[in-house]
Amino acid sequence: MRTAIGIEYDGSNYHGWQRQKNHQSIQSVVEKAVSKVANEPVSIVCAGRTDSGVHALEQVAHFDSCAERDTQAWLMGTNAYLPADIRIIWAKNLNIKFHARTSAIARFYRYVILNRSVASALLKKQVTWHPRPLDVQRMQKAANFLIGSHDFSSFRAQACQSRSPFRTMYFINVQRKDDKIDIVVSANAFLHHMVRNIAGVLIDVGNGKNEPEWVADVLAMRNRKDAGVTAPPYGLYLGSVYYPEHFGIPKHPVFDQLPDSISRFDPRK
Repeated sequence: MRTAIGIEYDGSNYHGWQRQKNHQSIQSVVEKAVSKVANEPVSIVCAGRTDSGVHALEQVAHFDSCAERDTQAWLMGTNAYLPADIRIIWAKNLNIKFHARTSAIARFYRYVILNRSVASALLKKQVTWHPRPLDVQRMQKAANFLIGSHDFSSFRAQACQSRSPFRTMYFINVQRKDDKIDIVVSANAFLHHMVRNIAGVLIDVGNGKNEPEWVADVLAMRNRKDAGVTAPPYGLYLGSVYYPEHFGIPKHPVFDQLPDSISRFDPRK
């Protein structure tokens, strides 16, 4: 049986999602907990790997097991073995055709900026602090240049292992609520450091260092060296992942903004 799970985590104390020999990762901790419930070794596949210090509102993953457990047993049993900063928020038994990564249609990330003169004592690793005033209208104007299908070479890390720099950006929304700014981005997939690099560029536009049109120039240059700085990981959250409806995976309301042609996509057709 293949089981899909939704995972919420604070990535502050982990060296990213991927299993590593000498560092604690989200994957290794979750696999250990699920394996105890299954009473056998279990390997977990996620929708998208997150870097060190990055959080998740809803990472989606799957695993295969011969153990017969209902969804409540996977949910409550796994959480009993997990630390307080990682939680399984839902579980669903599915057929073998579901794959957390390759079945995904779209993903969304949220980048949170605390925009005030004083840093937070409580949210040190949950937001990125920027003391200078940021103009969200300028940031949104700049973000609009990134919507659509493009070569995002200027926004990928040099160590990125993806075979192609092309991605399709469905939407980018920049919104302020009091002293926090949310950058919500959705695409079919993301390159290594792509969201953090986008956030860094938008911050440079928001504080007046560059004009909004500069983002279009950066995109056209297709060279990471011509872009701005990489924003810190602390304000970055993997928001959720969207799948074809026949899998029955919970759908986050943010995906209502997807183009209708995308939201109806079914890889079986």
